[in-house]
Amino acid sequence: MAIHQIGIRELVEFLRRTGDLSPITSSDNSMQEGSRIHRKLQKRRPDSYQAEVGLKTAFEFLGEDYVIHGRADGIDYQDDHVLIEEIKTSDLEFKAVPSATIQLYWAQAQVYAYILMTDNDLESLELQLTYVQTPDEQITTKQKSYSRKEAETFYNQLIADYQDWLKLRHELDEQRKKTAQALTFPFADYRPGQRQLAVNVYKAIMLEKHLFVEAPTGTGKTISTLFPAIKSMGEALISRIFYFTAKQSTRHVAENTISLMADHGLHLKSITLTAKDKITFAAERDVPPETNPYLVGYYDRIRPAIKDIVEHEDQITKPTIEHYAEKHKVDPFEFSLDVSLFCDVIICDYNYLFDPQVHLQRFFSVPDKQNCFLVDEVHNLVQRSREMYSATLTMKPIDSLITKLSAKKTANQKVIQKLRSLKRSFKRYSKDAEESAANQIAQLAPVTNFNATLNDLIGAIHEWLANRKPSDTVDAVVDYYLKCRHYYLISQYYDDAYRTRIISDATTHDVIFRQFCLDPSKWLKESLDLGRAAILFSATLSPISYYQRVLGNESDSLQMVSASAFPAKNCQVIIANNINTLYANRQQSIQPICQTIATLISQKAGHYMIFFPSMAYLEAVLNQFMDQYPSVHVIRQEADMDNAARQQFLREFQTDPQQTKVGFALLGGIFSEGIDLKNDQLIGVGIVSVGLPGINDEANLIRDYFDQLNHQGFSYAYQLPGFNNVSQAAGRVIRTTTDKGVIVLMDHRFSQARYRNIFPDHWTNVRVINQPDQLKKQLQAFWNSFPN
Repeated sequence: MAIHQIGIRELVEFLRRTGDLSPITSSDNSMQEGSRIHRKLQKRRPDSYQAEVGLKTAFEFLGEDYVIHGRADGIDYQDDHVLIEEIKTSDLEFKAVPSATIQLYWAQAQVYAYILMTDNDLESLELQLTYVQTPDEQITTKQKSYSRKEAETFYNQLIADYQDWLKLRHELDEQRKKTAQALTFPFADYRPGQRQLAVNVYKAIMLEKHLFVEAPTGTGKTISTLFPAIKSMGEALISRIFYFTAKQSTRHVAENTISLMADHGLHLKSITLTAKDKITFAAERDVPPETNPYLVGYYDRIRPAIKDIVEHEDQITKPTIEHYAEKHKVDPFEFSLDVSLFCDVIICDYNYLFDPQVHLQRFFSVPDKQNCFLVDEVHNLVQRSREMYSATLTMKPIDSLITKLSAKKTANQKVIQKLRSLKRSFKRYSKDAEESAANQIAQLAPVTNFNATLNDLIGAIHEWLANRKPSDTVDAVVDYYLKCRHYYLISQYYDDAYRTRIISDATTHDVIFRQFCLDPSKWLKESLDLGRAAILFSATLSPISYYQRVLGNESDSLQMVSASAFPAKNCQVIIANNINTLYANRQQSIQPICQTIATLISQKAGHYMIFFPSMAYLEAVLNQFMDQYPSVHVIRQEADMDNAARQQFLREFQTDPQQTKVGFALLGGIFSEGIDLKNDQLIGVGIVSVGLPGINDEANLIRDYFDQLNHQGFSYAYQLPGFNNVSQAAGRVIRTTTDKGVIVLMDHRFSQARYRNIFPDHWTNVRVINQPDQLKKQLQAFWNSFPN
């Protein structure tokens, strides 16, 4: 018999919350700040007072056990009576808190009271609500007597109301488990390596492990991970799958894969979460929350809206959310989050799990072994996660804010003073940077006093915003305030894997503080541990040990390199050992590169793409190539391309496959990853250089950090991130079992052992050439091996 855990706060908020959805009525305190205030108040209580008392009760429904649990902030056991205290913190004055919110606070305490009176056979007790307005910690206390009869009536009605939702969830669960058990692989045969991948994914879920997988293009990564995860649902190992992606196109692949399994009898609820700025209705933009029709009365309409969409839709995508949100007049982004609670598969961006600023509290506040994480294109998470745990704050906006606020100097005096204090702090702690030759420093120690001053400013703005009406000044303050909050949030994670960069820019008269996370692996592991298992996969994950280190650093994580689904003979990798692209030799390399491109395209008519490490290098080679070969049809990537321009660039490769065309593009750019040019749309790729990022201060900090840890600083900071770009670009050539193509690596360093040792396993057909004639012969031999 399954046992389901239900948090008291979540239960009460779901069933009894009414009124508007508005950031103004939400508490804006950090978890750390709220906990600090709780501890401070609890220490003041008498010896008879017990803090953080765990309470739980249970009931059975439809053959399953449900445990209602929570933690009372405090219980005071005195001789003649018992008191339960509920402590709440917010930056709003108590009188400004909506009555609907106050009722929620009381409701939470009322459930605690029911459990306590039932367990201890009490006929009555006192409920106390202690409300603390931050940042000045103004305390308001309210009390009321509560009888056992009142508690039983309230609790029984609450559970009766919730049973309607439990019945719905039970029916969905049974449908999911039954159809997942019966589901068969939706293709007649497995591709090479695909069956083993599916087996390993299932084993990782069963064993509660983190599995890193390199699965080359064509393996069918999406079906090979989703199918075994869904089969594990049928065995009741998990009940929810999160499919994390970095790109919109990958989300569509996941959606299509679920549709495919639905066509083969699978019934479950899936949802794709869309970023707030991409799904908000036009009618909501720039509208104050108090007049936004999709926010006003949101909680009065949300439960019927949830029931409507869940009862009538299985695959819930952005258009589906927008349709039902408009029908029920609810904000589409918040609606999607609320609906996700009733979904079995949730497709969303990485940041919903890994980013400390936006991760989903409703799912990831505590570990839950019913959750499984599938992380697609996980090579992108290395740089993304560094930015998630880094933060930058600049001094420059302060003067403008002070000027705006000085229009009403008396009313805004406290915020003005705190802004001036922060500016002085910027200047004080940037003196060493200002006096250094590079006008910047990087230090291990956090700037603790600066962070404290920043927190004072955040508190002052908290208080100030509570009584402000919308205006340009308020918008400007809020914009800087959010940056301050983010910087302060990141300061809570600061450890030995951080460096504080302080930059003094004499040109702009600005000072920049940056908390830079060199190694977020500790925090990534904590996020991954919130689920039962995690499958982290990509077509390019070589060497896999590097990704295991930087994406969790666990001693017991598993790894798998899947076999390629494509015949090795269909792809020829050629190293042009005669080309030196070191920076000092760039000018001399232009002519050999042009000659290599000309030789590459002369042996077979078709479409080719050449990738360069920088726009300057691209333009230098392109200009000379066009002068020498003016008849060749050339397409180039521009520095800034909107979506229409990108699509036009790709359309050139989707037409006239027998006409020779050469695309010039950036390595690591928009056309080196995530594009799918199949069959004869692309038959050759040239890659100029080994893809090393340009020498820069932050990469040097990463290098020095890992040199101290494992003596692989250059590899971790430069070589491996660069080579991933090379692997991704090379992966554009072979997309199906019938594709045939060549990859020419234009840099003598590729023939060195330190690079050959990290080549992907499926690069089995590798040749080294030292002059153009050898390249011509090698290409001729390759293309002649395939009869027309």
